[in-house]
Amino acid sequence: MSEWAGWKSFEFGASGWSGRGWDGGRGGFCSNPYALDRTPGGSSSGSGAGASANLAVAAIGSETDGSIVGPSSRNCLVGIKPTIGLHSRGGVIPIAHSQDSTGPMARTVRDAAIMLGTMVGVDPRDPLTAASAGNFLTDYTGALDPGGLSGARVGVLREYAGFDSRVDALFEEALDVMRAEGATVVDPVTLPEELRFGNEYEMEVLYHEFKADLNAYLASLGPGAPIKSLAELIEYNEANHDLELALYGQELHVRSQERGPLTDQRYIDALAASHRLSRDEGIDRAMDEHRLDALVGITAGIPALQDPLDASGGGGGGCSTPPAMAAYPNMSVPMGFISGLPVGMSLCGRAWSEATLIRLAYAFEQATNHRRPPTFQASVQV
Repeated sequence: MSEWAGWKSFEFGASGWSGRGWDGGRGGFCSNPYALDRTPGGSSSGSGAGASANLAVAAIGSETDGSIVGPSSRNCLVGIKPTIGLHSRGGVIPIAHSQDSTGPMARTVRDAAIMLGTMVGVDPRDPLTAASAGNFLTDYTGALDPGGLSGARVGVLREYAGFDSRVDALFEEALDVMRAEGATVVDPVTLPEELRFGNEYEMEVLYHEFKADLNAYLASLGPGAPIKSLAELIEYNEANHDLELALYGQELHVRSQERGPLTDQRYIDALAASHRLSRDEGIDRAMDEHRLDALVGITAGIPALQDPLDASGGGGGGCSTPPAMAAYPNMSVPMGFISGLPVGMSLCGRAWSEATLIRLAYAFEQATNHRRPPTFQASVQV
């Protein structure tokens, strides 16, 4: 997994890297099984690469913004980031309780749907799961309808495309498939301009919640834990520079440590703005206005080269931020390949709409059959 889910440095562009750390772990880089010199995405890098490479039938990823759907796209998997509260985060190292989620990553929609149903339920270790009572299913396979796109209305997040003409071409083909399968495609559907990755509202929420949530998690480990607070973590990284800071800094840790408690008005205002923009003025408004079943967009760009200096860039694109900020579900399904490298399509919607997204994704999957196993080639053959 990308160390601290990538919440460590602004320069942390090489997904799948981790230092050896205090636990003596393996560390280093995780590779993409479709081309071993490419990134598998992150932060759930190992979950993506492992399930794709047939090392497991399926895997569990964790996401704050893009960390399930992103590696699912780059490893030709189906990934489901559910509504916050559908799955417990008990035992999961946190970034932010208002956006963190666990979710299945699997090679087919059926496998992901089966796994989703086994993970639901109210858990006293995670207070937000109380809201899921009456909103979850223990079996989502009833949504696996090959004709599920017929009569559906989907809105195109056109503003989140346009970063790569090759990826755009695949997206247009995907939209044509949806139309051919009987869906009405509303193109475009707009969301507030402020809903972009790393916007000021999301970042402020994450700064505050990372400090509060990580300190609470570390405290729960008891007096024997080697690291007991974010402040101690920062000190550890500084004392072990060659292991932890040789490639990337820890600016995100430091900025989080500088924030105050969750009672600060700065945090309260940022969270309120985040929910207003992503829910009331964002996803809910768009879906009401156009009578939509889901929004559709490009999950991520072409997997980038595995470059410790991140000179190749991060692959670009992605529409994970609006549903991440809203705490709403998002799902990625394979959309095709570019020079042997996989690219995914996202479906997102209202809270607790997982069954609807699965129905649409399954129909798309059955109509296209894009999934094919990796070949573990050393590099892309253009």
